[in-house]
Amino acid sequence: MSDYLWLGYALLSALMAALVSVFGKIGLQGLDANTATAIRAVIMALFLVAVLLLQRNLGHVSEILSNSKAMLFIVLSGVAGALSWLFYFVALKYGKVAQVASVDKFSVVLAAIIAVVFLGEVISWVSAAGVGLITVGIILVALG
Repeated sequence: MSDYLWLGYALLSALMAALVSVFGKIGLQGLDANTATAIRAVIMALFLVAVLLLQRNLGHVSEILSNSKAMLFIVLSGVAGALSWLFYFVALKYGKVAQVASVDKFSVVLAAIIAVVFLGEVISWVSAAGVGLITVGIILVALG
């Protein structure tokens, strides 16, 4: 059962990401997308700190802060995530949710390619075919 625990969390993540798109599109009407994204980020930060407190994991912060390599990549990830949100919310403001959300999922294709090139990960032909199908699906939804 624990071999598939990741799948449950991944599906919940997908559901929450879908709600981000729908709620974001509704909330952005007539507003500045960057300001809305900043407010969203503050809300997320407060929520995540509350989760750390509830789980009694605040002690792990110093462990992470003292690891310079980990911090570098966490900072880079944070900047990339913030830029992704900024671009996503601007795209949502001007585009249709289904199109913006599907093009955003091109990140799956890019992540697979980057993982192969820079992390040395190996993907099977089945996975490569899936990445190809995702690409085709993204194009079809974006054009529709």
